[in-house]
Amino acid sequence: MSKNLKLGTNVVIHEGVSFGENVTVSDFCVIHPNVVIGDNVFIGNFSIIGEPTAEYYRNPDYKNPQTKIGSHSIIRSHSIIYADVQIGNYFESGHRITIRTKTLIGEHSKIGTLCDLQGESQIGNYVRLHGHVEIGEKSNIKDFVWIFSSVVLTNDPTPPSNIIQGVTVNKFAVIACGSIIMPRVTIGEDALVGALSLVRNDVPKEMVVAGNPAKEIGSVRDIKNKFTGEQVYPWRYTFKRGMPWEADGYEKWEKSLKSGS
Repeated sequence: MSKNLKLGTNVVIHEGVSFGENVTVSDFCVIHPNVVIGDNVFIGNFSIIGEPTAEYYRNPDYKNPQTKIGSHSIIRSHSIIYADVQIGNYFESGHRITIRTKTLIGEHSKIGTLCDLQGESQIGNYVRLHGHVEIGEKSNIKDFVWIFSSVVLTNDPTPPSNIIQGVTVNKFAVIACGSIIMPRVTIGEDALVGALSLVRNDVPKEMVVAGNPAKEIGSVRDIKNKFTGEQVYPWRYTFKRGMPWEADGYEKWEKSLKSGS
């Protein structure tokens, strides 16, 4: 038994679950077999970790694939994380999220309330998904991406079909509220998708697109703060809260990476 394991009332823990130190599992949670939970993890009320895949209902010899929750993670109430999901350290969720099987999530990422991740997707480090985001199967979201509320990443070019072509969102890109990204589209590094856009074509690096259908407007470097007149993008030079460069700024952080210090 791990040190300082705190269990709420009516918690169900199946065989083959591994807990790190200082783990809290709140009331009415279910932890399925073959789940590995790191140190200092909090799991909120009514959450399910390691939910069996569809194979469970068809195969009498089914064995739950391993599910990993990284250390220092916070999983808020009513969340469902399927089997065969791998989540890195310092993960944080809102309430009522769903993460389906074969999803990989890096470290320090946050998934907002009522997000639905449809599986076989890759989510990088320091990714921010705000509430009600739908991530289609086989999406690939790189490090430091922001996806705001009610965005949908689609994956079926001729629905319904057996073709799955996920969206790729490259590092530092921003997708604003209510946008829909069509299958197989690639959003370039540092690109900005305006709110309520329908994106049907690839978006080049540092490009601003907006509208239905989305059209290229110009470079993100041309966007100014309307109050100060200062350049806003690339955002990593002006925003640092919760980022690894929070203490010294992006430029110093980047130099330290290159120097290996």
